[in-house]
Amino acid sequence: MGTEEWSGLVMLVVAVAVAAPGLFGAVDTEIPRAWWIVLFVLFMSALLTSVAGITRRWLPYAALGTTVVASTALVLTAPRMGMLPILLVLTAAVSVYVVPLAVGLVVVGVNTAVIALAAAATPRTPADIAVTVGFYLLIQLATVLSSVTLLREQRMRRELAEAHVDLRAASVLLSESARTAERLRISRELHDLIGHQLTVLTLELETARHLDGDPAREHVERANRVARDLLGDVRGTVGRLRTEPFDLEQALLRVAADLPGLDVSIDVSAAVAVDEEKSAAFVRAAQEIVTNTIRHADARELWITVTADGTYTVLDARDDGHGACDPVLGNGLRGLRERFQALGGQLVVDGADGFRVTARVPAT
Repeated sequence: MGTEEWSGLVMLVVAVAVAAPGLFGAVDTEIPRAWWIVLFVLFMSALLTSVAGITRRWLPYAALGTTVVASTALVLTAPRMGMLPILLVLTAAVSVYVVPLAVGLVVVGVNTAVIALAAAATPRTPADIAVTVGFYLLIQLATVLSSVTLLREQRMRRELAEAHVDLRAASVLLSESARTAERLRISRELHDLIGHQLTVLTLELETARHLDGDPAREHVERANRVARDLLGDVRGTVGRLRTEPFDLEQALLRVAADLPGLDVSIDVSAAVAVDEEKSAAFVRAAQEIVTNTIRHADARELWITVTADGTYTVLDARDDGHGACDPVLGNGLRGLRERFQALGGQLVVDGADGFRVTARVPAT
């Protein structure tokens, strides 16, 4: 169960507990009980929506506004219901998930005024009213500041995880670039030095083969065959050094390893074979996808598969987050799309069920 689910469950339990006298008829309300219950249901729905991480820009603000209005109405229409102002405390705590701290403090001020009005509607002394108002003001401030601290900690953890992914991706690409450069250096040396020397040896033996003397010719021909075989072996080694496949699965596993709060599954088909440029594109795609999942999706699991069908090599990534009905590509995904288009492929995103990214390039 994620943070939002736990927060929603706790708020639900607390809200029902403090509103129970009004919900079950133990305390009278200023409006018909049925309407008061409807108002409470509206309050809870809006409160939970405010912390649900909905990606539609306007919905969290509308939900928070509804929460403020509904909680105000609930408290003012049941002023004698003991701990009911706790609903206003919940509203204040949730506000900083949606709006800046300054606006959250305005919500605290409005709630405090509502508590003062509700307390004044009951037979209390001014001292009792002041104590009640001060008590709930302090609780609201404490919950707002606690929420701000929690959000800041979550943001720092998310930023650290994003930096972790970026560093892992850079490390993978740099190490592969270094290995490629070393392979090319060795292949050039083998070709330029040993290969050249063996070619000269072959020519010398070819010349010696035409000299007189059968015993000498037999040994020379045998040496000639050995030299030619050795030259073929060297050339084969050079070819293997230049075409040694990139271990894409291990590279992707390194990029997505040890991420707090996100379980990433990597599956690369045995039929996948990509060159260095396409491998780098897939590593960068995984980096961007994992980073976006951490930053935006509120997901617990991410699945990345790479398959090949003879025509295309396809990377498919999907998470179990809340998705986006109308996804807007940021700079990172736009850059990835351009990278794959330059390789003759394409990149497609879909936010209907979680968030899904499909990137394909022509098979190597």
